[in-house]
Amino acid sequence: QVQLVESGGGSVQAGGSLRLSCKVSGYTHSRGAMAWFRQATGKEREGVASIDSDGTAAYADSVTGRFTISKDGTKNTLFLRMNSLKPDDTGMYYCAAESAPGLWPLLHPYRYDSWGQGTLVTVSS
Repeated sequence: QVQLVESGGGSVQAGGSLRLSCKVSGYTHSRGAMAWFRQATGKEREGVASIDSDGTAAYADSVTGRFTISKDGTKNTLFLRMNSLKPDDTGMYYCAAESAPGLWPLLHPYRYDSWGQGTLVTVSS
């Protein structure tokens, strides 16, 4: 059974940085993509960044140039480095993994069948 546990969220001022971590167990990275999603209060969950089995990353336009997704296979951990944070980045951030490559776009939530509980990021102006 795949388990995903996020950490690293917190409260920062606009312009600050955070690094989120997602500890993974029961999952083989080589099988499929992993991603970070976020959900603000009253809004739909949106894809932020993804990384596929060969390490190719994709980003939402709103975070391109500010966020970096990476993974450490030896530590079974997925990361999201977030720089130049804005109040619009506020939300619950979720780690997600797919058990096998699917047909949905990499930043679409339907692609992923395992999810963490989330870590809260709050950016104040």
